[in-house]
Amino acid sequence: MTDKSKIYKEITNDISISVSPHYERVESNPAIGKNIFSYHVTITNLGSSNVKLLSRHWHIIDSNTLKRQVEGDGVVGQQPELGPGQTFEYNSWCLLQTPVGKMYGTYTFVNLDTQEQFEVVIPEFKLHADFKLN
Repeated sequence: MTDKSKIYKEITNDISISVSPHYERVESNPAIGKNIFSYHVTITNLGSSNVKLLSRHWHIIDSNTLKRQVEGDGVVGQQPELGPGQTFEYNSWCLLQTPVGKMYGTYTFVNLDTQEQFEVVIPEFKLHADFKLN
């Protein structure tokens, strides 16, 4: 199984997060520590309230134990609002120095009906260059 077909999923506070990573072979150059990974995220509101994604907090770890954190408002320049049963999808990417690593994190949402903020877990997902899977 390649990382492209692997889907990592977590449900927290009635929000489902699915992530599918992929190694971008054409964009990468492992010889100089440039390993590009894309990932597709699907966010689904399984609850009965309207919610809005406010911010993200990512942990990105290379196999050489280099750790980074990325925080910011929304995702890909948006703070999507999701009604019950609605889904938002986006694509993003990260750069690793090594051909193997992982990412995980949290999203902060607000319940638009009650104005309460809550955290949603982004499942830990593995990043593996195609040539490292054999």
